[in-house]
Amino acid sequence: MVYFLILISAVFVNNVVLAQFLGICPFFGVSKKVSTAVGMSAAVMFVMALATLVTYLLQNYVLIPLQIEFLQTISFILVIAALVQMVEIILKKISPSLYQALGIFLPLITTNCVVLGVAIQVVSSEFPYVNNVLTDGTVSNMMNLGQAVVFAICTALGYGLALILFAGMREQMEMNNVPKPFRGIPIALITAGIMAMAFMGFSGLV
Repeated sequence: MVYFLILISAVFVNNVVLAQFLGICPFFGVSKKVSTAVGMSAAVMFVMALATLVTYLLQNYVLIPLQIEFLQTISFILVIAALVQMVEIILKKISPSLYQALGIFLPLITTNCVVLGVAIQVVSSEFPYVNNVLTDGTVSNMMNLGQAVVFAICTALGYGLALILFAGMREQMEMNNVPKPFRGIPIALITAGIMAMAFMGFSGLV
C-alpha cells in the first residue's frame, strides 16, 4: 500500500514539474517533439534512480557516520555529474540521433534541480504516508532505501508524463492557427499553466 501511495503522490499529487515547479528549463527546452521528450524522460529516470540510490547510501553510511552532512549538496552534485557523463557516453554509442536531438539539455541534467531535489528530499524529508518501524521499535516517517528508489522512479515517471503530454500539445499547436502574439513561448506558458491547474485536481488523493 505504501508503494502505491508513493506512486500516486509522486506522479499526480506532487508532480515535480506541475506542482513543485522543478525542472522547468528542460521542460520547455526539450518539449517541441514527443520523440525528444521521451528520450529526455528516459535519461532523467535512469539518472534519478541511480543518483537516489547512490546518494541515499552516501548520506546514511558516509556523511552521517563521519558527521560531515554539510558536504551533502556538493557530494550529491558530484554523484549526479558522474552519472550524467555515463548516460552521455551510453547515448552517444547507442543512439547518436537522440544524443544530437537532446543537445545541451543532456549535460544540463547535472544542474537539473529535479534530480538534486529528489535526492535531497528522500534523505531529509518526512512523508506522512510512510511508517517504517526501526530496530529500536520506534516509527519513522523517513523512507528506507527501497522506498527511496521507488519514489525516484515514480517522480521521474511524473516528470516524463508532464513532459510528453506537453510535447504532444505543442506539436498540435504548431498545426493550429494560433494568434500571432501568442505563438511560441506565450502559448506554451499558457498551456503549461492550464496543465498545472488540471493536476491540482489530484490534490487530496494522498
